[in-house]
Order: sequence, then structure tokens, then C-alpha cells
Amino acid sequence: MKANLPFAALRTFESVVRLQGFGRAAEELGVTQSAVSQHVRTLEDWLGRRLVIRGGGRATANEDGLKLAAAVAQGFGEVAQACNALRVKPGESLTIGISCLPGFAFIWLIPRLIEFDQRYPDFPVSILTSGSLANFADDEVDVAIRYGLGSYPGLHVERLLTERLFPVCAPKLIEKGPPIRSVDDLAHHTLLYDEIADIGGRPPTWQYWAEETGRKLPKPQRARRFGQSNMVVQAAINGYGVALGREPLVIDALTDGRLVRPFPELVPSQFSYWFVCPAGSLRTERIQVFRDWLHHEVERQPAITDASLAAS
Repeated sequence: MKANLPFAALRTFESVVRLQGFGRAAEELGVTQSAVSQHVRTLEDWLGRRLVIRGGGRATANEDGLKLAAAVAQGFGEVAQACNALRVKPGESLTIGISCLPGFAFIWLIPRLIEFDQRYPDFPVSILTSGSLANFADDEVDVAIRYGLGSYPGLHVERLLTERLFPVCAPKLIEKGPPIRSVDDLAHHTLLYDEIADIGGRPPTWQYWAEETGRKLPKPQRARRFGQSNMVVQAAINGYGVALGREPLVIDALTDGRLVRPFPELVPSQFSYWFVCPAGSLRTERIQVFRDWLHHEVERQPAITDASLAAS
């Protein structure tokens, strides 16, 4: 006989672990934060052990919590996959639901999707932009392209894109403004900052780049901060300042000359872009086709060459 599992509490707990907080889980589930906390407490009481470390405004799963969250995510993902398969009518054109960060969608994915649409017209694509990992059970999302360290328990995960970091700016910024021959020259320019969410590890910040190159970052003339990476890239292209380029997000602009590199150093980032989906999704043709196409596009991505260096 199967145990009378507290499914609502399990679903809530998985959301808390995935989103790393009670508030974010409450927003996703459409309930109050106190209701989320009560669900988690009820689950802990039912199991007779603690699952979450509370403190500092965050909720972090302990070892038992991570194991349970992974099992719940996998189980709910398989249930969602089975339900979606039952809802599909034979011969019906299937949409591929993709979740990814807004900046990645705008800069990298959407320009390349034209080719996918032309090659695979029977597989229309729907994009959901979000800073959080998709809830595959509820969001009608088949695939997520996530940015970080690659830890997504209970899901199929494969590395899609690595990245290197380097300052970039518009050619006109150097032609018309103060020169940028050394890091000290950044003191005469505006630095553009990308507000990256706390997802563990050492994020790809200006300070990280300076430390990895053994340099001291000067205080800039001005600083401008943006909440989305596509805004940072566009600001750099428009000549508003110098941005820290993240390879996949600036490679097209480097290739066509809208951006240049003032310095030759390329610093490997700790973060990558990851292809994430429920394991069962890989058995469907449309997901296999989309995954293979993504890897093909990654292979086609232009290389960084000395041609992208700013003229000295």
C-alpha cells in the first residue's frame, strides 16, 4: 500500500528549493509566503527531519532536502510529460516550449531561431523569458536554457555553451573619447555593470575579471547598472561606456564590428549555459531535434580573433 503522500507540500517544497526562497516560491505558486512556510514545516514534521536551513532571508536545502527535491522534480516532471503526451492529438503540430533568460533569448537565441523555423516548420517554438528555473510541471515548458554552475537536481542537464570574459566597447568610444591602452585608462570612462543574480560560485563581474588578470580595477568616471544583459550589450554598442563582455552575448557584435576589445586577455568564466529538461522529454522527436540543432548552432558560433581588437 502506498503512503498517503502530502503532494501539495511536496510541490511547494520543490519550488522553494528550486527558487532558493520562500518568497519566490510563493510568487510562483500564487500563495502567501506564510502558506509556503507552513507547507514546508508540515512536510518536515511528516518526515520527522529538517529539510531546509533558514536564515538571511534565504532558504537553502540540506543534504536530505536536496535528495528529496531532486526526486520530487523528477517525479513531477515525468507526470507532466505523461499528461502532455495524453493531451496531444495524433498528427497535431507540437510546440516546443523554451524557458531562458531575457538577455540570452534576445541576443543569442531569437536571431538563430529563424533558421530553425525554416528547417523545421512543423515544430513551432514558444519562448518564456524568466530569471528562474522553469517549473516543467506547470509552465508548459519543455526545455530550459539556464545560466550558472549546472546543478539542477532531478533533471537532464548538459552543457551547451561555455563563456569567456573581456571588456568591450563601441569603436567610436575609443576613436572620439579618451584612449583605452591599459586598465588604468578605464578611470576616464563609464563602466557598464550587469546585475547578475546570486546563483553561487564567483559570478562574471568586473572584479572577477580584474582578479583573474592580476590587475587592479580603477574607480571609473561613472558607473551605470542594468538589470538585463541585453541592455548592457546594447548600451555598449551605442557608445555609452565599456562593458564586461560575456562571449556568447557579444560574439555577433564583435564579428560584425559593432563592438571591439580594448585588451587581448580572455578570462574563462565559472558559469556556462546549460540545456535542461526532464529526462523523459528526450524521448520525443521534437526535443531531440531542438537539442541537436542547438548544439549545431553552438559549433557554428564564430571564434574570437585578433580582428576584434581595438586599433591601437
